[in-house]
Amino acid sequence: MRTDRPYDTGRGTGQNTMDMDWEPHARRLADTVLRRRESRWWNVLASTPRHVFVPAWWEHGTSGPVARNGPDDPAAWLKTAYQDTTLITRMGTRHADHTTPGTLLPSGPWPTSSSTLPTLLVTMYRHAMLGPDSHTLVTTGTGYGTALACRRLRDPSLVTSIDIDPYLVTAATERLDAIGLHPRTAACDITTNLPGEFDRIVSTVSVRPLPASWLHGLRPGGRLVTTIAGTGLLLVADKADDGTANGYITADQASFMRTRHGDDYDTASPPPSVWDAADGDGDTVTTSRYPLLDVQNTWDIRSMLELQAPGIEHRFHRSTDGPRTAWMAHPDGSWARAAAPDRRTSPLVHQGGPRRLWDTLETIRDRLNRTGQLPVHGAQATITPDGQTTLRRGRWSATL
Repeated sequence: MRTDRPYDTGRGTGQNTMDMDWEPHARRLADTVLRRRESRWWNVLASTPRHVFVPAWWEHGTSGPVARNGPDDPAAWLKTAYQDTTLITRMGTRHADHTTPGTLLPSGPWPTSSSTLPTLLVTMYRHAMLGPDSHTLVTTGTGYGTALACRRLRDPSLVTSIDIDPYLVTAATERLDAIGLHPRTAACDITTNLPGEFDRIVSTVSVRPLPASWLHGLRPGGRLVTTIAGTGLLLVADKADDGTANGYITADQASFMRTRHGDDYDTASPPPSVWDAADGDGDTVTTSRYPLLDVQNTWDIRSMLELQAPGIEHRFHRSTDGPRTAWMAHPDGSWARAAAPDRRTSPLVHQGGPRRLWDTLETIRDRLNRTGQLPVHGAQATITPDGQTTLRRGRWSATL
């Protein structure tokens, strides 16, 4: 279904955004992302006004996210919009479109929508191998990624763009209309029944498990491109005639917000009592064999850990004088805390709860130390019609 009601950003822009001198910024962005103008994607990026899709955003500040409004400072708007970076547009249930500029959010809300950095969007679409007649399903967000798909396919009617949030779909539809693009749009949950059948599914939200509806909505010979929730793993798979799909984890690394089914995430997080316990002595105290690691800012190790023990949350603190501490916590009450006086000294590890989270992490680091690599990237993927996904590389396997 098309959504035809107008959107309201919460404040007028006071100017025609297409009258702004945005083209030189878009061309510089295309040069940054692609490095050469021979690429078929260069004209796509150079001709798509990203700022139209991000009139407001949440900017990272020293005390938390701060709401910014582009029309208040057009020069800063263009500079921000045409950087190769992700722009957060929704924190928890607070969309920047509906927030007074300068508003500071306290810590707590997770990002729930964004405009993905252009490099990653192009990477996803390249893996999808969009053909000239590919009926393509994409996720909406701000609508910028939808615009890129429309320009690349040259026939916007081939593109269907969906999102769980009706406002996002409505706003994106209006902004797409404003630049002459008219794809099919719909407000629906991508993990349930899809609005049609498709040759390509490109999801810039992460999933675990893979929705069975994708296998049903993907035509034989079609391709899906997505990421596994909680990891940096980008999965590409092609559907076979028997309803299964086969593919692989790419060498490219990507991480997206996970799917949600309402206004905000409903996944369980470790309660405050677990984090409080993580500052105590715990049941076991050991010395790690390895220097302290900020797991959240790794790719392969974080991905392996999430596959083996999904749902762990991480915190990391580095003092200016050298001491550093890492915490791990899980909703089941398991926790770990590791502290070291500097980056070279092996940390002292305290653990508590039903599982030893740090021991699981150490096993992964043992494997990395022993083999020089982890098997997640390059793993082969097999997907059953009900969405069960198994990754394999050598003797290693993991089923989602």
